[in-house]
Amino acid sequence: MISFSQVSKRYPGGYEALKSVALVINPGEMVCITGHSGAGKSTLLKLMCAIERPTAGNVLVNGQNVGALRASAIPFVRRNFGLMFQDSKLLYDRTVFQNVMLPLDIIGYDSSDAAKRVRAALDKVGLLGKEKALPVTLSGGEQQRLAIARAIVHRPSILLADEPTANLDAAYASELGDLLRSFHQVGVTVVIATHDEQLAARLQPRRIALDRGRVVVP
Repeated sequence: MISFSQVSKRYPGGYEALKSVALVINPGEMVCITGHSGAGKSTLLKLMCAIERPTAGNVLVNGQNVGALRASAIPFVRRNFGLMFQDSKLLYDRTVFQNVMLPLDIIGYDSSDAAKRVRAALDKVGLLGKEKALPVTLSGGEQQRLAIARAIVHRPSILLADEPTANLDAAYASELGDLLRSFHQVGVTVVIATHDEQLAARLQPRRIALDRGRVVVP
């Protein structure tokens, strides 16, 4: 379970991205965080996985206060998460296979088991035939699918996706939505920050709306 209790986030310079946010996301839910550009959607996701820390309040993930963790404990918490942010941070000098292998190398998986997991993840997103290709040779939609494969290769219980359909045409966006739904159907908690109303309508998740850093109560 992910729980925010009166969480605020203020950045240097005084900009307050989130203001007294209170919300709960239950295990296995699919949730869309919606709102205008600058509403605080990306900050909300970053607080969940301890990329950012709250200025006030508590962020609990499975009962653990991730905003108060020592730096040395954060990598262990991140193993619960698959992360897809707008800047996918693909490694363009490495192959598709090597990009997806990276999280398993960091965790220290056995190499033979890791290779099987990488190929299973690539198969899931329809890129198994391109494991030797470089990311620069892929279309925008394929690069997004590669980012998903890397995010789920270690089989996380929570998948965070920040504007996953940005800059994709309608066909690729639809395919990506189907992929996200497939993870939710096998029990993964999926949290999507998006301004894509077509994606939200297609997935029909629970919605949490933000407006200038505050949760909008329907």
